[in-house]
Amino acid sequence: MKIIKLQINTKNHKYPIIIGSGLITKISKLLNNNSVKFSKCLLVIDNKIPKKLINKIFKSLQKKQTITHFFNASEVNKNQSSVNKILKILLKKNFHRDDCLISIGGGITGDVAGFASSIFKRGIKFINIPTTLLAQVDSSIGGKTGINSRYGKNLIGSFYQPNLVISDINFLKTLPRREIICGYGEILKHSLISSKKFFLFLNKNASKILNLESPYIEKSIKESCLIKRKVIQVDENEKNLRKILNFGHTFAHAYEATLKYSKKLNHGEAVLLGIISASKFSFKNNLLSKTEFQLIKNHLIKFKLPIELKKKIQGKNIKNIVSFMKKDKKNNNKKINLILLKKIGKPIFNLNFENKKLYSFLKKELND
Repeated sequence: MKIIKLQINTKNHKYPIIIGSGLITKISKLLNNNSVKFSKCLLVIDNKIPKKLINKIFKSLQKKQTITHFFNASEVNKNQSSVNKILKILLKKNFHRDDCLISIGGGITGDVAGFASSIFKRGIKFINIPTTLLAQVDSSIGGKTGINSRYGKNLIGSFYQPNLVISDINFLKTLPRREIICGYGEILKHSLISSKKFFLFLNKNASKILNLESPYIEKSIKESCLIKRKVIQVDENEKNLRKILNFGHTFAHAYEATLKYSKKLNHGEAVLLGIISASKFSFKNNLLSKTEFQLIKNHLIKFKLPIELKKKIQGKNIKNIVSFMKKDKKNNNKKINLILLKKIGKPIFNLNFENKKLYSFLKKELND
């Protein structure tokens, strides 16, 4: 397939996203073509990446001075301690602002490495090489970095745009199906908040996308990136419109935190459960029609995607879920702020609800 190049132009920064197959053998060429220059770099690598792919990256960067740090990527390790280990290497090896940090991994690796990049000497060059579908369609775009704390997910972080994003489709072929489903959750979310036409494409071709068939997987990644680009170029720092990208996520983050970020529920699965929760809540509050709600629900059922919240979380956890929802970053008062749907492709944001309304909704979801 031909290489796809998308340019992101935010108020503070401009950078390209490159999408294609076999890109990791051409990293030096891509750096030169996109005017990204540095003399030495720290590679922060998810230790689950196959060695043969890492070796291709080393070979492509052989003219650069490279230092390697392997990272055990998990929600539990998405913390300040992991950031401090990266900062220690950068300080010890006397990195300068014109040097570079390269993240090679999924969203967790990118978030941790990006956050370290943003605070080291108030900003070092940062290249993101996302290796999961979730990261390629979502977390690698838009400059959100962050770590978790015991108070909730992603509550500590910064907005820091990368200098370059390289999305190599070949990484996806090494992933288990559960990881592909994880990324598909964000692709589906993008269609629901922006384009019914894209949703109908997914409804017709999801099996081919989940099986990584060309050109369906490339089109899905490109369309997701275009939707996210449109939003972040208008609202880089999530003051207004960018909040729609969190559709389903207020529920999702609370589900993850309630289960203490266990392997029972990964982020993408939580997002899919969050999507059905937010869609149903929209329907129950007379925002979304029954027809449109059924379209979303039937899509999840048709392609065997996670839909049964009760299978993951017990009813006794409702207070915990609501408590975590109250701590969400979008809230600016005692109420819970949600992004909901008016129609497929037409989100509504800045809607606030009393805790008891969410409690009542979740009680029915988990106990009926």
